[in-house]
Formats: sequence, structure tokens, C-alpha cells
Amino acid sequence: MNLNFQRALFCFGFAVCLIAAVSVSAQTKRAPATQFRTITINTESKATVWLDDVRYGTTDETGSLEIRTVTTGRHSLRVRAAGFKEVSQPVTAVQRGAIKVALVKTTDEAELAYQNGERLAFVDREQSAEAYRKAIQLRPNYPQAYLALARVLMEADDLDEAKKAIAAARRLRPGYAEASAVEGRIHKENGDEEKAIAAFRRSITEGKGFQPEAYTGLGLLYKEKAEAAAGSGAFEAESEFYIEATKYLKTALKQLAGAPDASVIYQFLGLILENQKMYAEAIDLYEEFLTIFPNSPDATAVRSFIVQLKKNLDR
Repeated sequence: MNLNFQRALFCFGFAVCLIAAVSVSAQTKRAPATQFRTITINTESKATVWLDDVRYGTTDETGSLEIRTVTTGRHSLRVRAAGFKEVSQPVTAVQRGAIKVALVKTTDEAELAYQNGERLAFVDREQSAEAYRKAIQLRPNYPQAYLALARVLMEADDLDEAKKAIAAARRLRPGYAEASAVEGRIHKENGDEEKAIAAFRRSITEGKGFQPEAYTGLGLLYKEKAEAAAGSGAFEAESEFYIEATKYLKTALKQLAGAPDASVIYQFLGLILENQKMYAEAIDLYEEFLTIFPNSPDATAVRSFIVQLKKNLDR
């Protein structure tokens, strides 16, 4: 298969599900490897698991999910399963191994409607939106439902209604970092770069510096600005925009810490480094990808990228 075609497939395959992913100057020498620990969540089967509001996946039939890339320090664990009340609990700075999370059945109609909306989001966006609207009708003070509704509407290209839903979420929960990140994405889709940048930066401030979705949004925005500058022959601007994109995407990768959404960001960042002819650092990045995602279906394509880049280094 043609290498460029492989790249296109790799980007496209993950980009459709991206964001539902070390803020340093680009350099050839690899930064010290991040120290990880492993935790295993034990709870109900098919439960969704988040760490610091970053989705890490769902538990298997036995109710287990292993996360091998937990960074040092304290974290917030959140777990939700269909028909159960959502639970949040801390993960201490030294905690590792098995973590038991007990879930309790819920009869809250608003919560059940919200969960139905989540289930339908991957099946039928229109029905998903209706489920979220039902949740809001049952519980008017439900910022998470407004946020989820905005995401579904944005994916359906109903940007005006998505903006209204985000505005409602932010009214109900001032300083809602995730809502501001989605607002930035909506502005970006509308082609309003200044408002998008402002919303992404506000999201990072509201998240006290931790908001990988906003960092990813900024990185992709500056990547597109660099590509537009290159198309018009503004090569100095292209370089400046790529530097900004690199900075933000590196920060997103660090904060995602091996979460599934990090996969596509590795590819975008790798392409940026290649465009800047930073082949050695691109190789390091792809090798890091293979370390964190050894069983990825795209591992073969990534290895072929490394082979080609090593040839470039030898020229």
C-alpha cells in the first residue's frame, strides 16, 4: 500500500472520533519518558471509565478495565454503567493495582434518559438528541445533558442549536471547562478562529491548566492555519503556526497519558514534525506511539513511517 495512502487512512480512521487528545519547544532529543503506573478498575460490566474526565474505555464482561498509563499524582476516577448511578472517587498518588468501584442501581428518570442518549449517540444522532432533551425536561438543571446535546448537534452539523445548548450548560455551571472546549470546537466549525481560540483558552483557564480537548482544538486550529499559510506561500507564518500547533498537541498528549483519543494526536503531531523536517523527533514520537499502543491496528503503518523517516535521516 502507498505510504501516503496509509497515512490518510490512519488519520481519517481516528479523526472521526477524536474528542467526542509536554508544552516544550520542538527539539531533536527525546524528553525523559513519563513514569506510569497500572490500575485495574473492577466494577459492573460494560461500564465507562474516566480519569480526570478523560475517557479510558469500558470494562469487559467481567467488569474489569486495566489502565497502564496512569501518571504520578492524585487523580479523579469516574465510572458509569447503564442503569446505575454514576460514581466518582479519588485515586491517591501511590495507589496502583485493583480498585473496586461499587455502583448502585438508579431509578432517576432523568439519569436513565441521559444514559439512553449516550447509547444512541453512536447509533442515531436524532434519537440521541431527543433522549438528551427528555433528560433536560425531567431535570432542567442538568448541565451535563446540555453539553452532551451540544456534542450530538455539532456532529449533526446543527451548529446554531449546538451553540444554544452550550450556552445553557455554561449558564447552569459557570466555569465549565469542558463546555468551553466544545464551544471552541463549534466556533472553529463556523470558521470563527478568534472566538474559537478565546473559548479554548478560557477552557484551559477554567480547567486550571488541564483540558486536553481544548489543547487539541488549539493544536489542530494552528495546524490548519499553517497549512493555509503554506498554500499561499507565507512560509515564515507557516513555521510559526506549526510551532504553536506542536506546543499545544504535545501538551494534549501529555495530559491524555495514553487514553484512546491520544492515538490520532500522535499521527497529527508526527506529520507536523515531518513537515518541519524534524525527522529524528518524529521517529521518537512514532516509537512512543508503538510503546503505548502496541496492539493498535495502525501499528504496521506507523512502523512503515519510521522506516521512511530513517531513510530521510540518511540522505
